[in-house]
Amino acid sequence: MRAYERFLKYVGFDTTSDENAPENVCPSTEKQKALAKFLVEEMKGLGLSDAHMDENGYVYGTLPANCEEKLPVIGLISHMDTSPSASGAGIKPKIVENYDGGDIVLNQEKQIVMSPAKFESLRDYKGKDLIVTDGTTLLGADDKAGVAEIMTLLEKLSGGVVKHGKIAVGFTPDEEIGRGADRFDVEHFGADYAYTVDGGRLGEIEYENFNAAAATVTVNGVNIHPGDAKNKMKNALLMGIEFNSMLPPNEIPACTEGYEGFHHLSHMEGDEEKTVLRYIIRDHYMNQFTEKKARFEKAARYLNEKYGDNTVELTLQDSYYNMKEKIEPHMFIIEKAKKAMKDAGVEPEIVAIRGGTDGARLSYMGLPCPNLSTGGHNFHGRFEYIPVQSMDSMADVLLNIVKAE
Repeated sequence: MRAYERFLKYVGFDTTSDENAPENVCPSTEKQKALAKFLVEEMKGLGLSDAHMDENGYVYGTLPANCEEKLPVIGLISHMDTSPSASGAGIKPKIVENYDGGDIVLNQEKQIVMSPAKFESLRDYKGKDLIVTDGTTLLGADDKAGVAEIMTLLEKLSGGVVKHGKIAVGFTPDEEIGRGADRFDVEHFGADYAYTVDGGRLGEIEYENFNAAAATVTVNGVNIHPGDAKNKMKNALLMGIEFNSMLPPNEIPACTEGYEGFHHLSHMEGDEEKTVLRYIIRDHYMNQFTEKKARFEKAARYLNEKYGDNTVELTLQDSYYNMKEKIEPHMFIIEKAKKAMKDAGVEPEIVAIRGGTDGARLSYMGLPCPNLSTGGHNFHGRFEYIPVQSMDSMADVLLNIVKAE
């Protein structure tokens, strides 16, 4: 079975994670376990007799070595959940065969069109077969494509022709809400090093990512009838806007790229009495990351001095750190991936992740774990797509990584 065929099966499972679920609930949505159970049975059928799902919805399994040479245990990891940013229920994928390079009508009835004029990456795939959505949901290539590519590798190995060392496989829940590594059992997994298969464009290899933090700003106001408000009202909404105005206006996602960091206001709600603003803070460089957090603290102090103590309550919590310092002592892992891609006819490209992966957290937990491409584009939205041929290539890349040299 080709990778895309597996992928089309997996997207039939709604595995949307829930960022509002309590921290002690794992997975954040029970429905993620349906795909986990399905994968366990498929893994057992491919020779991973110890495949199992633990109480938190994590899937583990090992494929025993079939060669006498003692080789490091290589781990392969993808996540099962999809982003809550767009619906992951009722996905209706379709394949655009031999793409002609023009506009793709995703949904005739709703007049939803995906155009290379807006999504320029499409121009690179003329003549390829593209899996797209119907324009009403995400596709789920992030990261069911990675799951499908790993499972297709396991099928390629099931005949025993290709010699390989022991391979550890892990599929995680809740990566999209930043909890994918929270309960990952590195010792039980048993790998010497690993790769997450959770990236984008075919050929990308990532071992640098953002340092990340979350900020919650709670503004406490004083409400009173507007007709009697002079020198009495403290409008929490306006003070929240004032807080945001004190942050650099050009250090936001819409104005940054590459190695440039940002702060991002992702949610704001409230009224005159109480307003809550939620941010994420990102930067590749630790000194600039620290400076960005310090700006938040400075703005909170200023407003408390201006409007009174406890007007602004700030909570800052680090989420993950740049894995680069944990990977650099083990650069053979990167070189191995580059060679595997070249041998599969794929041109490798080292890129910095403008985000994070489970691998970033796992690298700090003692498991060096860079990230590899899946071949997908436009993740987390209705215009997500992935070329069939890119998935085939990634399955070949993974084969080259694990086979005995």
